[in-house]
Amino acid sequence: MVKEIEKTGIPVVHICTVVPISLTVGANRIVPAIAIPHPFGNPSLCVEDEMKLRKSIVIKALNALTTEVTDQTVFE
Repeated sequence: MVKEIEKTGIPVVHICTVVPISLTVGANRIVPAIAIPHPFGNPSLCVEDEMKLRKSIVIKALNALTTEVTDQTVFE
């Protein structure tokens, strides 16, 4: 799906918990998530720290979205 959307000229960021799968499906911009049951957070953190973690993932994805890439790129 990611590659088809990008063919139309719309950049896509794939936020995922298993990076090798994203690489296999051909996603160009990949942002690793936290864990399969909680990709955008960690419920064991206090609320403030979890919000910081979520915000950092979203900011990383937005930066990836505005970055020109020619090959598959994992934004650590």
